[in-house]
Parts: sequence; C-alpha cells; structure tokens
Amino acid sequence: MLPSVTRVHLLAALACALLLCALPATGAAKPIKRSRWLDGVTVTEYYPVPEAWFVGRKVETPGLPGKHRIDWLYSATGVSMEGDGLGLDGRQYHIDALGSGGWVTDKGKPSVPGRDGWKGGPPVWRAGAYWLTRTHRLTFPLDGGGWSNGTGKRYVPLPGVTFAAGPSLPLRFWKSLAVDPQTIPLGSRVYVGAYRNSPGGGWFRADDTGGAIIGRHVDVYRTPPASSDIGGNSYEDQRIYVIPPGRSPGRDAPSSAGTSQSAPPPSAGGGAGAP
Repeated sequence: MLPSVTRVHLLAALACALLLCALPATGAAKPIKRSRWLDGVTVTEYYPVPEAWFVGRKVETPGLPGKHRIDWLYSATGVSMEGDGLGLDGRQYHIDALGSGGWVTDKGKPSVPGRDGWKGGPPVWRAGAYWLTRTHRLTFPLDGGGWSNGTGKRYVPLPGVTFAAGPSLPLRFWKSLAVDPQTIPLGSRVYVGAYRNSPGGGWFRADDTGGAIIGRHVDVYRTPPASSDIGGNSYEDQRIYVIPPGRSPGRDAPSSAGTSQSAPPPSAGGGAGAP
C-alpha cells in the first residue's frame, strides 16, 4: 500500500471518490437559472496542498526551476488533483497543463471520474510519472531513500504536464466555491448554512470548477489545516441557496442575502479536483 501522506480534499482524495459515489445519480439536467434552494448537496473542502506533507523524492518539475517532491506533484492527493499547492519554500504553485491521460489506480489501471464514482477504482496517481514494480504495482522513490510500494522496475512517462508559479485562479479563502457549472453557473452567489460562522458568513461565489466536482457537489476553498492529520470537513445532504449571475434573491432567500452581484467569474481553470 502507498503511505497515506496527506488528505487534502477529505483526509484523502480517495475519500472524494467515495463521496462521489454517494451523490444523487440525477443532478440538475440544466444549470440553475433562477434564485432558489438546492437540496441533497454534498459539501467538501479544498485548499493549496503543502509539499511538506509529502514524502517522495524531489524531481525535476516541468515549467519550474528546481525540484519538488514527486508525490506532491502527481499523486491524487497532490497538486495535480488539487490544482494548487504550497511549496517547501512557502510559495504557491499550480498545475498549468494537464497533458495527456487521466488518472490510474494503485495497479496502474485507468480511473475515470463520473456521476456514479470512479470507474475502474479510486485514483492514486496521474497516468504517468510513476514506476511499476515487478508485480505491476504503482510505486515511487522516497525522499529518504527506498520506495513507497516496492522497488520500481519500469518507469511510465507523463508527457505534456507542466507547472507554474502562483495560484491557478484568484480565489479567496472561505469565500470562493468550486461547482459543477452544469448545475450551478459560474459567478453565482451561494449560501451554505454550515459555514454561516465563517469569514464570509456562509456566502460564497462560484469561482472554480473541477473534474471531481460533479452534479450536486460543491467544494469550499479554505486555508490549509495545520497538519495533514486534521484534514477537511465534509457535509452530506445539505440545502444550499443559489443566486445565479444577474439575478436577485428570491423571497425565500436567507435573510442575509443582498442584491449586489460580484464581478464576472474568472475562466474555469485547473482547480478543485481537476483530473
């Protein structure tokens, strides 16, 4: 088994796969066009993942000077899934190009996200930049020497993936939300009652998307926890209020709903759970 170094979406990106399985199979057929409550929503959290939580060997990083830990770059709990990360130098970085291929399981087999979960099994790694053992298990070299899951015998390349300095999008902690734009339009104002005591008072803007954010599933952008052991929160079967861009709150809106609209949303980028 690979060492459970991080969590990041919910203690592990694998937990995100399990949450996807719990999502209703029938999400909204079209994006919401009027202000209204939306039931049966799963709420998770994401944040720039700290490189310090990882244990892989430092390797050359396409698009960046210097080296970074391989599992921070390419694993399902790293920058490739989260979109953004905090390097050992304290600076923020993001994945700039996803290249070809998607995700693989711990056996190196394809893992494809969908409304009913991950077809093929939970994702563990990008579809390359890893080694296979003699028994065809996925493994990678450790920073302190040795291997995560047995000695690597064959390297699988990952062409086309690059990283860049800075954040992928101008997101705001506790105020930005990743959504499925086929359900909640980008730029919408969204009220999530579970976060009414957060800095945004429970109100967020739909600023981001992600390949693992499908249907009635939203992802709160937050500051990283103090350690990987703490992880993030998750809430199932939530009722949230959505105000699409250009719309005013309805009569049944939360009492704190205003009528002002935020600026147009940024273009969708490789943010939350982006495969």
